[in-house]
Amino acid sequence: MVSWKDQVVLVTGAGSGIGKALSLALAKRGARVTVTDIDGAAAERVAAECGAGARAAQLDVRDAAAVEREVQACVHAGGRIDVMVNNAGMGVGGETYQLEVAHFDRVLDVNVRGVVHGVMAAYPRMVKQGSGRIVNVASLAGLGPAPFLTAYSMSKHAVVGLSTSLRAEGAALGVRVNVLCPAAIETPLLDADNPSDLPKPPWRPDLRAFLTKLAGPPYPVDRLADDALAALARNESVIVLPGRARALWRLGRVAPWLVEKGSTDAVAEVRKRRG
Repeated sequence: MVSWKDQVVLVTGAGSGIGKALSLALAKRGARVTVTDIDGAAAERVAAECGAGARAAQLDVRDAAAVEREVQACVHAGGRIDVMVNNAGMGVGGETYQLEVAHFDRVLDVNVRGVVHGVMAAYPRMVKQGSGRIVNVASLAGLGPAPFLTAYSMSKHAVVGLSTSLRAEGAALGVRVNVLCPAAIETPLLDADNPSDLPKPPWRPDLRAFLTKLAGPPYPVDRLADDALAALARNESVIVLPGRARALWRLGRVAPWLVEKGSTDAVAEVRKRRG
């Protein structure tokens, strides 16, 4: 059985949503958590909720040097780094033909390069230690189609590929790698608009309603965190949550045409309602 007590953990994008829930769940189990977020004030609030032993830092995962410095600070404070949770992420919604390259660039910078920066800062140290765990947060959209979220889906497929490949490399070196692939989760990201500093597409679907149609109602984030930690304790490679999402993932593996048809029909219905 895995004990999280006194584990030195760094979580990115932990000012809200999944990152916050994982930080609180780990702290509750005795981990020494460093909470990081691009919003430093939000990170401070979550660290305060985590209680004694938690640290907070403002961190933009797009900055590789900043990620390296924060991992270094975590090691300096804790003597090592046991768990690196690469959670920071963002989404861009809309018809792909109405988006611009800038939308894809931003998603790549945060969702892919941000994870790479976390891996490359923590993984070599874990190899040197002979132990450690990297948890990359992807999505069910990284295991199948996610229309109207093509840039996001592309990025999460990349995170899954990075994670499963690194898992095979790290196993004999004492480093465990897991990738978390949840369906829609009840977090602020679900209702967030596209970044305001990017060109605004002429239309964006109601992603909450659309994703609910594809994979069921959003899952409570606190339950996700508890379920994820249980799956990590079992060292599952690809962690798909909740149960209905696992069923959809398995269906896609044995009958991909059914998932494709469901996605295509859902797209047609949304466009029809739009008029």
